Amino acid sequence: MTVPEPFSTPDPQAVADSHIMDFARHVGREGADYAALHRWSVTDLEGFWAAVWEYFDIDADTPYERVLAEERMPGARWFTGATLNYAHHALRNLADDAVAIIALDETGSCYEVTARRLRAEVASVAATLRDLGVGKGDRVVGYLPNTPHAIVAFLATASLGAVWSVCGQDYAPKAAADRFAQLEPTVLIATDGYLFNNTAHDRREATLELAAALPTLKATVLVDHLGLAWPSQAYPSLVVPWEDAATRTEKLASTPVPFDHPLWVVFSSGTTGLPKGIVHGHGGVLLEHLKTLGLHSDLGPGDRLLWYTTTHWMMWNLVASTLLTGATTCTYDGSPAPLAQPGILWKLAARHRVTVFGTSPQYLLGMAKFGIDPSVHDLSSIRVVGCTGSALPASAYPWVREHVGDHVLLASISGGTDVVSGFAGSAPNTPVWAGELSAPHLGVALAAFDAEGFPVVDRVGELVVTRPMPSMPLYFWNDPDGTRYRDAYFSSYSGVWRHGDWITFTSHGSVIVHGRSDSTLNRNGVRLGSAGIHDIVERLPEITEALVIGAEEPDGGYWMPLFVVLAAGVTLDDSLREQIKEAIRTGASPRHVPDEILEVPGIPHTRTGKKLEVPVKRLLQGTPVEQVVNPATVDAPTLIDYYARLGAARKDRPA
Repeated sequence: MTVPEPFSTPDPQAVADSHIMDFARHVGREGADYAALHRWSVTDLEGFWAAVWEYFDIDADTPYERVLAEERMPGARWFTGATLNYAHHALRNLADDAVAIIALDETGSCYEVTARRLRAEVASVAATLRDLGVGKGDRVVGYLPNTPHAIVAFLATASLGAVWSVCGQDYAPKAAADRFAQLEPTVLIATDGYLFNNTAHDRREATLELAAALPTLKATVLVDHLGLAWPSQAYPSLVVPWEDAATRTEKLASTPVPFDHPLWVVFSSGTTGLPKGIVHGHGGVLLEHLKTLGLHSDLGPGDRLLWYTTTHWMMWNLVASTLLTGATTCTYDGSPAPLAQPGILWKLAARHRVTVFGTSPQYLLGMAKFGIDPSVHDLSSIRVVGCTGSALPASAYPWVREHVGDHVLLASISGGTDVVSGFAGSAPNTPVWAGELSAPHLGVALAAFDAEGFPVVDRVGELVVTRPMPSMPLYFWNDPDGTRYRDAYFSSYSGVWRHGDWITFTSHGSVIVHGRSDSTLNRNGVRLGSAGIHDIVERLPEITEALVIGAEEPDGGYWMPLFVVLAAGVTLDDSLREQIKEAIRTGASPRHVPDEILEVPGIPHTRTGKKLEVPVKRLLQGTPVEQVVNPATVDAPTLIDYYARLGAARKDRPA
């Protein structure tokens, strides 16, 4: 099979100067290309992860006895005997006067937090938490926007060996309580509000309501972010102003904990039932994030990362982990494209000489569709544009080259909250093919499996990981016998992690993501990926967003509608319908042409931006809302009622 021409190839000098090549030299593999380095990393797991430990100079209080004492999945045991602390490593690599965090917002204002100030605030907040009764294993939760307060609170919690969890304040109090109440937290930390799309959102009453829903709280720490006066109502627990918590003069110290001691709990989207609490450990996150950020994103001292995220998306965890590499991280409070300044993120990236800029496919496609030109700013400092959340369509690649720069590595990444990292993406020494992820990440034994559990190449299969990763969950919260954890990942293939995505592993080593396997279209026995249809339709200037669904019907039929959100001033007439069908017919195949094309007011997403394909399908099949999705977990809850009404109308129609 002929290997397609790559969209871009690595610059030899950039490769030679990269951390991944320095790592290759460190392990005696300086002549190896990326594919050879990856083969070694997954065939010799112990050798590879021991080399990561050594290369990044992990500072353990007690040494490890064995890199991988037990390889089975689930239940792999990494670096047994070692004790360390994530927070210690996050705070050790910056000189006192270096900038650790740049706090940005959608108005363009900013302030800097030096490493000296960060260490002092972490020490102070840790001492405050300790005085409030927080110790090893206790839980501290944050109801916070993406500001330095969240990073300080997280590091202070981690330094004590306590367990952190956070969500953004766009979550209603009940939705936040659905997560946090499971953890029985000791302390809640919350701000008075957040910025979004030229509006200051007051969350003081919401914070009071959330605190009242968490009966285990001993204290609530209140942060003045917007400068709003906190109400005088009595909170159900002791109240501590952030100003008091963060300004004490204290000695910075970190509690050594075992490698697999819980660091944080991140939650699934919770679209059905209570969100699942996914627990990751200090050591696994430390090594995985050093590998991902230090080798794949090529971050180190002097670099700056700006990745748009909210605190409840796993990318916030990587934003915080930037500090592990000695690089500067940027927090951002606001809309990614506020009406007043839709290109503000590019302006800030230029002003602050950002080297790694991270975003989502929807953002890049939106910039192109609405005519935003980032190149009006000096973006010469950007080396990497990272993109995740869903597959980046091929149509976006030329736009990035033209409007951001041909010097940029466009790194489309696929991973998940489950491993709080990536499965596949790019590196400084990988080619890039438009619409494809360059390669599996180092240390990730990735494959595409057919239904019988055999690996396939150049064919669609299930994304699986056949050997353990250090950042796989320790367990799910409130899952004492591990049943929910095993069912989530290991029920399809014994001892193999099934992630739930359809992918093609190509013969040239790249990975193509087709979408969730539980939402795959199956027309007349032919499996179709929804992502390809969305990509084709969303390229049309008349279409803002699209969603295709395949729904099995009671009479044995199969209904495959395409829902479209139209651009302003556009009418869905027969001419546009035929234009859409022809684009799909020629861009994909006649099998991909939908049965109907319907205009809708919007497409519902999880709060991390993923289209709700399966819930919409079930609503269209007439399943009651309460059995399908929790509207509080959706970015636009009113849309759930809209699709439920569509489903009810179809269910009630005459046979």
